[in-house]
Amino acid sequence: MVTVALEHLVANPDLVVNWQQLLTTSYSSPLAMVAVALLVFPKLALGLSGFETGVALMPLVRGGPDDPPEHPRRRIANTRKLLTTAALIMSGFLITSSFATTVLIPHQEFEEGGQASGRALAFLAHEYLGGGFGTVYDLSTIGILWFAGASAMAGLLNIVPRYLPRYGMAPEWTRAVRPLALAFTAIAFAITVLFRADVEAQAGAYATGVLVLMFSAAVAVTLSVRRRGPRSAVLAFGLITLVFAYTTIANVIERPDGVKIASFFIAAILVTSLISRVTRATELRVTKVELDRTARRFLEEAAGKGEIRIIANEPHARDILEYVEKEHEERQRHQIPPDDSVLFLEVTVADPSEFEAQLQVSGEERHGYRILRMESSAVPNAIAAVLLDIRDLTGKRPHIYFDWTEGNPVAHLVRFLIFGSGEVAPVTREVLREAEPDLDQRPFVHVV
Repeated sequence: MVTVALEHLVANPDLVVNWQQLLTTSYSSPLAMVAVALLVFPKLALGLSGFETGVALMPLVRGGPDDPPEHPRRRIANTRKLLTTAALIMSGFLITSSFATTVLIPHQEFEEGGQASGRALAFLAHEYLGGGFGTVYDLSTIGILWFAGASAMAGLLNIVPRYLPRYGMAPEWTRAVRPLALAFTAIAFAITVLFRADVEAQAGAYATGVLVLMFSAAVAVTLSVRRRGPRSAVLAFGLITLVFAYTTIANVIERPDGVKIASFFIAAILVTSLISRVTRATELRVTKVELDRTARRFLEEAAGKGEIRIIANEPHARDILEYVEKEHEERQRHQIPPDDSVLFLEVTVADPSEFEAQLQVSGEERHGYRILRMESSAVPNAIAAVLLDIRDLTGKRPHIYFDWTEGNPVAHLVRFLIFGSGEVAPVTREVLREAEPDLDQRPFVHVV
């Protein structure tokens, strides 16, 4: 279609001459033209569509078989080829189509209600290639939009299961493709009904999403270049970032529907994520427990002597006084026989945003005491997972000893949900109850 329009312009050079004369008489200098072009740049936001699809599909780019996971060079190189090719193709189509439609279509047809409003290329197809071809072009446009929607859907189906369930911000069923695809389809229908299938209304919302994504990408690239690139490159990318910042703000002011939809989705995601995080708080959340040689030896020797008794300890100074006082308190409060040996279990919260993780349990002998140490995103869930692993390893149900934590229980609950700690004892017991329904197989939890 663009090729036919350009051929028509070649055959009728007076149209281009008239356009050039109009520019010369309308603007005082080329700089004034550039300034006005920047002011109307937000109108081209929808023309940038397609770049964001390439970004969303970057995780699907294939790399080399020998790529190291920490720095997949071939995959990075292939991704750059993808983005460069997409940029050249889309930029070429955007510039040529904008030029052809501007020169060939009367200005009044672009106004609201005009025949070219929202369908400039379709107008040219009907005008220069006949109604039959124009109808085929309209149908192909609809088909392309379907494929664009499918491409966006593929990107979402790849991104959401990769990140949201990992942080506990989505139900576990979002890892499955079919229910997630149905959920996105329902959202698409809801938006269509909400905007009454109005192309212009939905275009504003879509343009806002595209611009926000590209502005964010521009900021990220500028920061990356700033760390390792020359000053000239930083200034160039910084200028591009400012252009996208202005374009995004201008588009939001002119078409606030995009912000309304985005705000609705952000609020829905936050509420859904919070509900998901709360309802999944008592899941085991540990994919694998690995004991080092020392930890395994501690447990095997403890199991050979009798009951496996473990004292949960929140590490502080980790000096001899801390362990002596803790052992004395727990033996006295829980009536632990003096001849029975005890192990200490210490959990350090590493990254509470992580929902699932593997546990690396290491054994350590300190001041004459045997200690099992590990890092986790949540203390109660890690303790429960280790207790179940100890039971499976030794064939004995271990005993874990806690003290009640002083303070407001609601505050402790919030601490657990946000920081992975808080009132550890009841949450540990609840995680064990859900993970092991059989009471006769469940590790013992003692709290005083």
